[in-house]
Amino acid sequence: MKSPVANTHRKLAVVLLAGTAMAGVSPALAQDAGADEDSNVIIVTAQKRAQDLQDVPIAIQAFGTEALDQLQVNELSDAVKFLPSVTIQQGAPGFAQVYFRGVASGENANHSTSLPTVGTYLDEMPITTIQGALDIHAYDLARVEALAGPQGTLYGASSMAGTIKLVTNQPDPGETYGAVDLEMNSVKSGDLGYTGEGFVNLPLGEGAAMRLVGWYRHDGGYIDNIAGSRTYPTSGITQNNAALVEEDYNEVDTYGARLALGIDLNDSWTVRPTVMGQVQKADGSFAQERSTAVNTKYQTVQYNPEGSEDKWIQAALTIEGKIGSWDLVATGGHLRRKTTADSDYSDYAYFYDALYGYGAYFYDNNGDLVNPNQYVQGTDRYRKSFGELRISSPQDASLRFIGGVFAQRQSHNIEQNYIVDNIADSITVPGTASNIWLTKQQRTDRDYAAFGELSYDVTDKLTLLAGARLYKYDNSLFGFFGFARGYSSNTGVARCVTTTGQDFRDNPGGTFATPILDGAPCTNVNKSTSDTDAIFKLNATYKISDDALVYATWSQGFRPGGVNRRGTLPPYGPDSLDNYELGWKTTFGPVRFNGAVYQLDWKDIQLSFLGANGLSEVRNAGIARIRGIEMDLGYRSGGFTLNVGGSYNDATIRRDFCRIANATFDCTLDPGDGRTNSLLAPAGSRLPVTAKFKGNALARYEFPIGSWDGHVQAAVNHIGGRRSDLRTVESGIKGFLDAYTTADFSLGVSNDTYRVEVFATNLFNSNGVVNTGVQCVETTCGDPGGVSGTGPVY
Repeated sequence: MKSPVANTHRKLAVVLLAGTAMAGVSPALAQDAGADEDSNVIIVTAQKRAQDLQDVPIAIQAFGTEALDQLQVNELSDAVKFLPSVTIQQGAPGFAQVYFRGVASGENANHSTSLPTVGTYLDEMPITTIQGALDIHAYDLARVEALAGPQGTLYGASSMAGTIKLVTNQPDPGETYGAVDLEMNSVKSGDLGYTGEGFVNLPLGEGAAMRLVGWYRHDGGYIDNIAGSRTYPTSGITQNNAALVEEDYNEVDTYGARLALGIDLNDSWTVRPTVMGQVQKADGSFAQERSTAVNTKYQTVQYNPEGSEDKWIQAALTIEGKIGSWDLVATGGHLRRKTTADSDYSDYAYFYDALYGYGAYFYDNNGDLVNPNQYVQGTDRYRKSFGELRISSPQDASLRFIGGVFAQRQSHNIEQNYIVDNIADSITVPGTASNIWLTKQQRTDRDYAAFGELSYDVTDKLTLLAGARLYKYDNSLFGFFGFARGYSSNTGVARCVTTTGQDFRDNPGGTFATPILDGAPCTNVNKSTSDTDAIFKLNATYKISDDALVYATWSQGFRPGGVNRRGTLPPYGPDSLDNYELGWKTTFGPVRFNGAVYQLDWKDIQLSFLGANGLSEVRNAGIARIRGIEMDLGYRSGGFTLNVGGSYNDATIRRDFCRIANATFDCTLDPGDGRTNSLLAPAGSRLPVTAKFKGNALARYEFPIGSWDGHVQAAVNHIGGRRSDLRTVESGIKGFLDAYTTADFSLGVSNDTYRVEVFATNLFNSNGVVNTGVQCVETTCGDPGGVSGTGPVY
């Protein structure tokens, strides 16, 4: 069993920043992007128009350019530490899942399972791919906005529980300026790292400008792949990893660039094209073993090469203008992403051999047993296109409208090669060199919507809002998965379909009724599912004064249904979330105090888990209730700043969770198909992944040092204990995730041109566990009873 600890590892660093001679102004010292002349005001676009954060009647936190620099935010996981409502699970770079307010059921983020519950936007474009958000290096961002609760009316299907917006700094036609940031860091028990970042803003003429941004970051490794050996019981073959033993072997290199143009066609119309791309190469594993065989922190035992490469490029275009007194925004974009990954899968091979003798099924053309060691080589290609057209009425009118239409298409070409070297041709998946298993599928998710919100100022103090989104989704899965016909008569080639509807094994030379995906031997999954429905939102906001408001909201969110690739299982339907929320926004001089209390009713939960053959399955089999409170307190006066935030979530399922779902949630009910039902988790069980309490505090003091400005800053972040799995037995195997606390510290000096800063993240090296998992069904690979043999037990 392995537990990622990547997000809680100590790093000590020195940062140097220099503004270019072109302007003599460092953007890190310029006024915070997204803030006006009053440093306590932050302008956000949560409701798709510019507003003071304190006037937006939703639970939202936002960090501007200056705050992101001060918090040493390099990626989304760094910002999440300071967002009490948000939880992130990251097993390796480029593969992260984000959750709001405890809306998590333990999804395994498999390519053929549910879409995320949280939407991520880069400026106007949704960038949440089927397996999670892009791992964008955070540099030259104007803001990060975190919108808690369902945002379905304006943001759609991917925002059932919340939305995160990454807003970039736009080209400025007013002047030429730029900056360069350099950083050197050292990781506890690991290697050195470094970062180089820079941007330049260039006016191109009256009303036009270009902004070019680039970055290169090297993260030093800290996980050691230590020596190990294991003997497979059936064949007696011994395997060791001597060729792969290495200290600090999980290094990461990230580099990319962004080019943005801003062109004012006239006083009313602006065109903003943007191109952005990034490459991220990661070596090794980002998890430590949790076993009696490996007791030292930051160690693992891997028997096959591991690593990944994540490449993506995104192009977007936004046109803003006026038609009469109404504002119009037309925006669209296209994203292409390719990830390749090499993964060790030898745990799976070892445990199935040790417990069930599976090693007897792996032999060569001579009939001799071969080493059953497995490894995975995967290639995933994503394409995502979207377009949105929206209009909004004048914002100074008492009756206001914003609405539009939206369309999105995202596809995922999936290739996962599970390889056992030197196996016989008869058990090799046709068309591959030595695959015991192949997944080659094309998944396509389509979303269409019309949306609108209408606001009316009943009085100077009371505003009512009603919103709706009419949506349609049409999702499909097509291709192949499974074994060769010589290895299995139930999964794989033996289940490919023909024109007559016969199994492939009954007519192996038949003509296929459906096309064959390139790279697949045949087709054994070709299904789709679609639905049309609507979600709604009601809000009442009362302004007690210019500095205080309260609001009440009922809002809905949804997640589309999808296709289970195992043919015996039906498609899974959408799940939905109803949010009942009371909140407040207040400012008392230098003090800001915001908060919300809420109840979320989660229905028809899409629960995913590993079934037969280690295949992920999804079914709608749950009802959950989440009751919580979140608060954010800020104080700023003179050179002193203090921020304290926290959230509490009581998230539990309300009905028994059965192994085989039924409408009455009766786990003793016989399904009548030869299977046996059983209770997996009783009503009242906590939802996994999210802690009941999460909190943070930050204090910063700024003071003059001659002609320079100095600062000292300290931050503390706490995440409570978390359940690792909804299911009782599986959660016991994987273990409870203990609470942990991290502390960050920084000090530095700066002037109008230069900044020098020394900082430490996770100063006391808390070694908090962010996730835990196994390679197959927990009762097998989790090894609850212990497996005898010379190999290490994970």
